[in-house]
Order: sequence, then C-alpha cells, then structure tokens
Amino acid sequence: LVRWLNICDGNMEEGSMRCDANISIRLKGETKLGTRVEVKNLNSIRNVKRAIDHEVERLIEIVEKGEKVLQQTRSYDADNNTTFSLRSKEEADDYRYFADPDLTPFNISDEFLQRVKTALPALPEELEKKYTTIFNLPVYDAQVICSDKDTVDFFEATIKHTTHYKAVSNWLMGPVKSHLNEKGIDIASFSLSPEKISALVQLVDDGKVNFSVASSKIFTALLASPDKQPLQVATELNLLQESDSGSIEAWVDAVIAAMPAKVKEYKSGKKGLIGMFAGEVKKISKGKADMAVVNKLLAEKLN
Repeated sequence: LVRWLNICDGNMEEGSMRCDANISIRLKGETKLGTRVEVKNLNSIRNVKRAIDHEVERLIEIVEKGEKVLQQTRSYDADNNTTFSLRSKEEADDYRYFADPDLTPFNISDEFLQRVKTALPALPEELEKKYTTIFNLPVYDAQVICSDKDTVDFFEATIKHTTHYKAVSNWLMGPVKSHLNEKGIDIASFSLSPEKISALVQLVDDGKVNFSVASSKIFTALLASPDKQPLQVATELNLLQESDSGSIEAWVDAVIAAMPAKVKEYKSGKKGLIGMFAGEVKKISKGKADMAVVNKLLAEKLN
C-alpha cells in the first residue's frame, strides 16, 4: 500500500519503516488509561500487530495476577514472538515528557475513514476486478499488471489508444517484460511510450504484420530508435505483410505444385499437413504473407 500510494519504497528489510508502539490496558468502564509500555523499532506492519498482541496478553496477565505494570521501554523479538525490557522508568518526567495542550486526542471517526477511502486512487484488488470483469483479462494477467503501480499506469495509458486489452496485456507480459528483465530496469524507465505499444497492437490487429515480426523485429528496432513510429519501422525494414490475394495465391500455388506427394497425403486424411504447407508459404514469402489469407487459400485449394 505504501508503495502504491508513493509514500515510500516499502523495503522493510532496508529500514524503510520504523514504528514505536505505545500500549496500555484498562478495565472496562474505567476512563483512566493504564500504565503504558513502549515497544521500540518495529520494522513491519506484521511485527507491529504481533508485538501489540503479545504485549496486550502480557499486560492482562500482570493485572490479573494483581501485580503492578511498570512503565517500560521494551524491544520485540520477532523470532520468538516475545518482548524484553530495555529500561524501566517510573514517571513520565523520566522521559522528559510533558503534555502539549495544542495536541488534542486524535479520534479516527468512520466519517474520516470514508473521506480518506474516497480520496484514494483505485487499489490493486479493485483494478483486478475491473480488468477481469470489464476487460475480460485472465486472472493471471490482471494480477501481474496490478502487482506494480507503474505497470498499471502504463497499461491504463496504453488502453486510452486501443480497446484490445488482451493484446496490450500480452505485450506487457511478453516482449516488454523480457526487455525490462534483460536490462534490469522497471517500467518507469522504459524508453517506449504507451502510444508506441498501442500502435504495435494496431499494426498486428490491422494485419499489416504478425505478432512474431512485430515483437522480434519492429519492437527491437524501436528500442534502438525510440523516436520512430512502428509503421515507419515496418516500412523501412520491408516487413509489412502482403495481403493482396493475388500475390499470396501465387505463393500458395507454388508450394502446392512443388509438393505433390504431400498434397496426396493431405487428401488421404493427414489434415495436419496444412500447417506444413502454411510454413512453406511463410518461408518463400519471407514472412510477408498474411497467414490468415494463406490458410484460407490453402484450405480452398487442398480440399
């Protein structure tokens, strides 16, 4: 949560959090607070809870035995879930403490909590639900995207330019993530803009290139020249797919004519060979043939 709200880096093991918990108990109906105990330098939310729970039990046990609670500073042993005394002080004066009349008791009302909740940005759980129910993303995709606020921001910025939510997710979890891992950087340092990723998505959706070419060649070229546009790169590298049925039909006819034995096997029932024919068309077209058109023509001619 602290990372999501950009409060701090949240690296507990590096000392990003330190909490001193002051704990006291009193009998029901009493108004006077009991003698307080301070537990110092708690380094995680979990340990704050565990230390407080332990101290409450310890203080209750002392009171139930009829013993006196000493005002102490204590430390928490997380391995053994216990506290131990660092020093005892009988009076508040020993702490050089005096009440500040300008600091009144802070009461956290339900109304205050609701105002804070309303002011918060959408949190991971809410976004995961949105992505799976409205955008129809798989649960895994939604969880990966929502694991990091910067990734969510990038995803949200990208889908302002396209409604192909799953395609955007595929890019973020595939080529983009691989690049970030390889460079040892996070998405906040990524050189390509959300607009560039949405343009790549659109190139594939328009049938101008296939995903393999877009992710392995155009994406790589864009990383080297971030100022260029995906369509510009595809054109310069001669990667745009051939969607003209006449040109593709010539390639299909050439493959079928060159493989009469395989055609015979296909017609005898080995329908899986259609993938092999498609691969040959892809090869002779140097990856430029629109495979949807290729498969359609192959099915028509072979059947």
